[in-house]
Amino acid sequence: MARCPQVWLLFLAILFLVISVQNSQARLRDENGVKSGVFLSPKFVLEPGSVANKFYYNIDFPRGHISIKEFNAEVVDEAGNPIPLYETYLHHWLVLRYYQRKGVEISNFNDNLGFHQSDTIIVRNSGLCEAGLSQYFGLGSETRKTATHVPDPYGIEVGNLAEIPDGYEEKWLLNVHAIDTRGVEDRLGCIECRCDLYNVTEDEHGQPLKPHYVGGLYCCYDETRCRLRKGFDSAKRSLYLRYTVKWVDWDNSIVPVNIYIFDVTDTWKRSDQSTGLSRRHDCAIEYDIESCSTSMVSDSCNNTKRVSLSLPTGGDVIYAVGHQHAGGIGSTLYGEDGRVICKSIPTYGEGKEAGNEAGYIVGMSTCYPQPGSVKVSEGETLILESNYNSAQRHTGVMGLFYILVADPSPKPESILHAPFEVYEKLAIPNFVWVIALFGTAVAIAVYGRRTRRENVYQSIVM
Repeated sequence: MARCPQVWLLFLAILFLVISVQNSQARLRDENGVKSGVFLSPKFVLEPGSVANKFYYNIDFPRGHISIKEFNAEVVDEAGNPIPLYETYLHHWLVLRYYQRKGVEISNFNDNLGFHQSDTIIVRNSGLCEAGLSQYFGLGSETRKTATHVPDPYGIEVGNLAEIPDGYEEKWLLNVHAIDTRGVEDRLGCIECRCDLYNVTEDEHGQPLKPHYVGGLYCCYDETRCRLRKGFDSAKRSLYLRYTVKWVDWDNSIVPVNIYIFDVTDTWKRSDQSTGLSRRHDCAIEYDIESCSTSMVSDSCNNTKRVSLSLPTGGDVIYAVGHQHAGGIGSTLYGEDGRVICKSIPTYGEGKEAGNEAGYIVGMSTCYPQPGSVKVSEGETLILESNYNSAQRHTGVMGLFYILVADPSPKPESILHAPFEVYEKLAIPNFVWVIALFGTAVAIAVYGRRTRRENVYQSIVM
């Protein structure tokens, strides 16, 4: 009977844990007004050579009228271990904002995500492309070492009830495109989605591919499979995209920014006053790099692609970053007078650990101009330049550029100075909490009894 108090203490501790887990899958810590949530996507299952290109609707996301300050992501396994790119290549992840009619469950979106259906409305960023590239957030293999924070006093405004149509509510959509390259015959060919390696002649809708289409997104769609080495065998595994969001509650001191995504493949045309046709931005999103002459030195084999663009409104550039695939050596956004608005250079990994995988782009340099120091005028012609090493052929590469633009020279009422610290909201399986608190309770009972280097491009190896 003397041990009853310790036994009851252990029982009450476990009971408290169970009740807590049932009411909340995670914990949120809030300090100096900056909140942070760590979430998991629904699981996707991959086996060697297989592809997952999934769309997940109504994902976990901070709610309310808030200012998004940072968004990061990476692929992890069921134990939360980061997965290296040479095992599962993260082609891209995208997060889109949309309005959904209340009381209606959405099973699928129209193939054109920019199309406004009766029950769903995609809330596009301010970018120029007519179709695609609608996301608010999104990166690829570079996600672990690319800065995404929005400096004070700026923020990405979401959740404003005044902007949501009557009868709708704001929700978020996640797209994850991952390729399992364990045991594949040609790892670079697989991540560049070469059609012959996937044995694909039609797109995911059953339409024949164009005659000269040799690789890209149309050949590595969901549930396709890249060719494996003979005799290779390995098990399936469940993976997740773990994403971290930082935000603050909205107030009048925050200066809202517009998100622009430029595409070097944009073939836009100016409006034709004689016919009344407005300009249209047709973005292919991907393109191919042909190999240079075999007589040239590898270091001098560079492919440069450019496009001229202009913004519908002007403002101050407060953040910018490029997006490239393997083989990329940097991209630059120029102003009309030739000034450099931002130059973004890839960092290539040199090792085997997640975040430093040799031959892969593991980060892109970012630009954070002093507020008001880099301005873009309304209608100003900008030049986007994307450079790749062309010592070997590349298929399905990208030349995107993200910029955040605020109204020029804002004078907010006050400036937020909350530092970015690590605040966690971990979605931890229930049994982990049980084990943790069980150990704590046992300890209490026992006590009662006893008193960026940047590197040049190198080929991805097998």
